[in-house]
Amino acid sequence: MNRVPESLDMDALRSFVTGIEAGSFALAARQLCRSTSAVSAQLKKLEQQCGTALVMKKGRHLQLTRSGELLMSYARRLLLLNDETLRAVKGDGLKGEIRIGMQEDFGESLMPAILGAFSRQHPGVTITARVDRNQPLLSAMAQHQLDLALVWQADPHAAGQLPGQCPLVWIHHPDFTLADRLQRGDPLPLVVFDAPCVMRSRATAVLDAAGIPWRIVFTSHSLSGIWAALQAGLGLTLRTRAGMPDKLTIASERLPAPGHIGIALVTPETTDDPAQALLQQLIIDAALPFTQR
Repeated sequence: MNRVPESLDMDALRSFVTGIEAGSFALAARQLCRSTSAVSAQLKKLEQQCGTALVMKKGRHLQLTRSGELLMSYARRLLLLNDETLRAVKGDGLKGEIRIGMQEDFGESLMPAILGAFSRQHPGVTITARVDRNQPLLSAMAQHQLDLALVWQADPHAAGQLPGQCPLVWIHHPDFTLADRLQRGDPLPLVVFDAPCVMRSRATAVLDAAGIPWRIVFTSHSLSGIWAALQAGLGLTLRTRAGMPDKLTIASERLPAPGHIGIALVTPETTDDPAQALLQQLIIDAALPFTQR
């Protein structure tokens, strides 16, 4: 007879996640209305079940071990699923309104499937979506006009959850004569967003550092305008692969490496809205395939 797999304790997982997010298991105990010793015992139980240490002390702060990081990613999803299951069985479906903003790359390539599936599964939640550039979305978050915003983040120390870093690539039409232009030393024609734009700034800075001349030949307010200009063969641009049309290609000629850019899910500091917490986790999970940790 096969041995029945051991089950993780949901209460212990909740204490573990709350302690890491709070930065202290003493604070977690206060939030969960438990004693510190009870929360510590739950952590030890989890470590025994997993057969490895999950946290370690770094100065006065807690730090996840590699196994702890792995468990954390699963624990959040398990708790969300546990809570959603109980609400569904009890007939207490999610309700409310979520106002979400997204940068255009995500609006076209990532978010439709997430928002569509979420709306079908949770019809009691009204979702209002806005597709825009980074700065207007961040301004809307600051003015409390949005509850969540998925944006590009050039500064890894800025506010927001960062699921990972996306590699930046030079993109152009296959018929664009990039190699010939580089050989002749002609200024590279750039297709970019209107300033300010983090990718526009990165493109010009990287080319300047490499001593490669450039000129801006096309600017646009929208991502669809960028893709149309590239498909017309007007030049090249610097972006990620997110939403890139099939007719375009990644530059294979020797161009300076442009590095990476972060995906940031900007959220309120804390939320007790279960619908918003669930949608946050779904977005983070869906964004991971676009990233390189």
